[in-house]
Amino acid sequence: MDSAHIYQQIVDSIRDEILSGALKPGSVLPPMRKMTSKWNCTTGTIMRAYQELARMGLVVSHVGKGTKVVEQSPDQNQSPLRRAALFNRAESFLLETMTAGYSPDEIEKSMRVALDRWRATSTEPETAPLNILRFAGSHDPSLALIASMYHDANPQFSLHLTFNGSLGGLIALAERKADLAGCHLWDENTDTYNEPFIRKLLPGQKVAMLTLAHRHVGLILNTGISPSIKSIKDLARPNVQFANRQQGSGTRVWLDSQFHRLKISPAHIQGYSQEYMTHSEVARAISKGQANAGIGVETAALSFGLEFKPLTTERYDLIVPFDKWEALPMQALKKWLTTRQSKEAIQSLGGYDTSKTGTVIWVS
Repeated sequence: MDSAHIYQQIVDSIRDEILSGALKPGSVLPPMRKMTSKWNCTTGTIMRAYQELARMGLVVSHVGKGTKVVEQSPDQNQSPLRRAALFNRAESFLLETMTAGYSPDEIEKSMRVALDRWRATSTEPETAPLNILRFAGSHDPSLALIASMYHDANPQFSLHLTFNGSLGGLIALAERKADLAGCHLWDENTDTYNEPFIRKLLPGQKVAMLTLAHRHVGLILNTGISPSIKSIKDLARPNVQFANRQQGSGTRVWLDSQFHRLKISPAHIQGYSQEYMTHSEVARAISKGQANAGIGVETAALSFGLEFKPLTTERYDLIVPFDKWEALPMQALKKWLTTRQSKEAIQSLGGYDTSKTGTVIWVS
């Protein structure tokens, strides 16, 4: 048998034993002589396998003491063994779902939606290391992808996401619990986005509005179970079950202003009090038949294969106080957002206009 093939088999076998717990942290691996007999191979093949396992961070070798499985410290959240265990689980999940007939693209989209759901229930950390940007604010489906690609482009930095609505994001900035906030709050009196709210909640501060993208917002419908809905007025019909966004979200602020303009009482909207923290959760509820209409971004509708009827295009900004603007992670994010790679990644999700992505407007 090809020695290269045997070497990989040995690596896979020992790795699986370590990740399954059959080989405990600190356990000594069998001597090379015993392994050559077991695998019917040369000492060089065993040595190569042990070296690969060491490179993966699973084992460590000491002269005269043999090769041991690395010790796993409970405080070592980023230990190689922990990461390897996660990778092994991810591979198993990927194999299972692809065997069930799902495509890699479907799996990736579903994982982003699932992560969004958990981020909507998490809280922003009070403090964070200097290499981590704490984001709080409005949900946008592109943010999980952006956080991943930003870290890939700048491995020393990372973006921690918490979704608590546009107003929640600005409040987190005011309380210094976040470094930047995602915001798309429309002001009915001035017909502008974000600036009036920044002046109210962050008075006297110099603040940057870094545009993430313009995005399409509209009705999300499930063809087949949604009645003929063509406009916001139709949401008041008795056969419509609505999936609403939570108070403080930019989408809810915009929608309530439309109800007020059209003289529609929320009491006439079935499901008005049923709130969802993200656009993805609205789309998910509609796809499961828990509602037959909602308001959200086009990207969320596309992710669940739902019908979308555009109503408006809004500007989504990242709000950054001046004292956070010059930080290296923030400047790296600003620079990355101006690249062709970032704009193409956002556009690939559907429902975005990135012509203004990376531009900055200062409020003072």
